[in-house]
Amino acid sequence: MRVAVLFEDRCQSKQCNQECISFCPVVRAGTDCIEMGENGKPVIYEQLCIGCGICVNKCPFDALRIEGLPEELREKLVHQYGMNSFRLYGLPVPEKGVITGILGANGIGKTTAISILGGLQIPNLGSYDARPSKEAVIEHFRGTKLKDYFENLYSGRTRIAVKPQYVDSIPKAHKGRVRELLKKLDEQDMLDVLASELNFDNVLDRELHQLSGGELQKVAIAATLLKDADVYLIDEPSSYLDIGERLRIASVIRERCSSRMCVIVEHDLAIFDYLSDMVNIVYGVYGTYGIVSNAMGSRTAINAYLEGRLKEENIRFRDYRIDFTSRPAERSVASETLFNFPPMKKDYESFHLTVEGGEIRVGEVIGLLGPNATGKSTFIKMLAGEVKPDEGELHETLSVSYKPQYIEPVQGLTVIEALVSHAGNRIEEQFFKSEIIEPLELRHLYEKKMDELSGGELQRVAIALCLLKDADLYLIDEPSAYLDVAQRMTASKVIRRVMENGKKSAFVVEHDIYFIDLAADRIMLFEGLPGGEGHGNRPENMRDGMNRFLRMLDITFRRDGNTGRPRINKKGSRLDREQRSSGDYYFT
Repeated sequence: MRVAVLFEDRCQSKQCNQECISFCPVVRAGTDCIEMGENGKPVIYEQLCIGCGICVNKCPFDALRIEGLPEELREKLVHQYGMNSFRLYGLPVPEKGVITGILGANGIGKTTAISILGGLQIPNLGSYDARPSKEAVIEHFRGTKLKDYFENLYSGRTRIAVKPQYVDSIPKAHKGRVRELLKKLDEQDMLDVLASELNFDNVLDRELHQLSGGELQKVAIAATLLKDADVYLIDEPSSYLDIGERLRIASVIRERCSSRMCVIVEHDLAIFDYLSDMVNIVYGVYGTYGIVSNAMGSRTAINAYLEGRLKEENIRFRDYRIDFTSRPAERSVASETLFNFPPMKKDYESFHLTVEGGEIRVGEVIGLLGPNATGKSTFIKMLAGEVKPDEGELHETLSVSYKPQYIEPVQGLTVIEALVSHAGNRIEEQFFKSEIIEPLELRHLYEKKMDELSGGELQRVAIALCLLKDADLYLIDEPSAYLDVAQRMTASKVIRRVMENGKKSAFVVEHDIYFIDLAADRIMLFEGLPGGEGHGNRPENMRDGMNRFLRMLDITFRRDGNTGRPRINKKGSRLDREQRSSGDYYFT
């Protein structure tokens, strides 16, 4: 079975003499396997395509995909957006009292699956040129648990609550105070209790447009859980939150969904592992197709995802595996000091920050950890020269490259134009091609406008723009936001290798434990009263820094026996008690 996909936003057919058509051997033999459509873009007829791949190789814009899939998948086709468009095979099956996790890369159908399960989109079962039918969906799933699910959904007997992925759009859709919005949604008379559990009762009387990203995330989660629903569909609940708050909201979701159906999409693997009971892996090719695997236990599924292989289904969906170390990182960082930063202070009207002095070595990555609003980004901005400290002037004349937390794309500029204007000919150097451009999968984005990129695409471009600049010190604020699991692991290794091989140094602000585990040599811990007072400690080794950080959060991590990945211990469990008594909260 052939799957042909055209990325219309990449296709520049008027610029390439339609080579994708002229070189096709089927067309040259007199059969229209591929031809120009009425919109000036090529149309591939999949039933005639022989899968030679010439059109894919001839396209200079990476706008075509031809994939071969097993014929039996045809019966599992749930939704197709159009001819030569993305298609989804299979769906997760929600079950009462079970939190079902969906794990997979960006752009392969996770949000589509959520939309279908929420009734926001009726699947067309592959008949993209016909009006989708609820009756056809119910008939298609006859003999499965999804038949009953869709019957109850379409008849109105099942109540649905959906938490959207992008919470920063909430102030654009709703005006007024937080309390006013949530009161309208409070079907269980539990607003004050839930606000306290989620730790945002201090913002109930503030305007929505005044909230930070983390506060908006909590409001979105509350708006979902306040509804008296049978099914909760929760898309990326941890964005903008520190690890302590992520654990808090995970505990609340588990408690509130204990007797309901719940489906969750999350890219922080530590939180995903803690939250989910059963997991469906979604694998495939970005923008082309997605296949939903059979449900597995959380540990089995995450380990299979890291390995890149589903043993039971005999499928390898990634050609490399992701491994962690079970011991503190002992990397070959030079002993040479890049620069010493002095003790620093910064006072705002309602926030006071102090930072202890320290040093960063050549080739080193220092991870900045701590609760939200304790000064991590402010410290980074002081090093970048964006904010002037009240005490502790920086005398070193270092060249600095800075990636901010919130990225503002340049209007009208394409990705390749942005890269060239920022880095010049460096993007053509083999080192940067192999270590930055290719791992971050930027080539197929070259012709897209910066202001048309998705959150994950924009983040990858921003990381590349930062690393391509010739600098001594790299300051990278929350690089994992909007990236999927594999992209996060790749980005962490890209930063790590660029610092090691280029003899550069970096400070990285991050809340994803897995990211820090792979990237950092040492830890700089921030603590204090969020929004009131922050204190940055001097850098310390991974063991001491992570143990102190987790002791502050009152949680312990064990290491998975197969992959070495960190896993959160259940509080009071045997391993939790043993690690607390030994003082090893993170490395065992």
